[in-house]
Amino acid sequence: MAKQGSGLGQLVQGRIFKAVLFFLVAATCYALSATIILFFMWIVGAIVHLWSIIDAARYSN
Repeated sequence: MAKQGSGLGQLVQGRIFKAVLFFLVAATCYALSATIILFFMWIVGAIVHLWSIIDAARYSN
């Protein structure tokens, strides 16, 4: 299975709201982690990213 972006699997499956939600949360966490003060946010972003991948893989229609 190829590595996917956060929310891409949900978008391919037609779950647009969940795809946008996962993407925005993960992207926001990664963007906030670029600052020195909120460096710990990369952990939250990584957890959301992994959650998104697992959610897309376990989805059955």
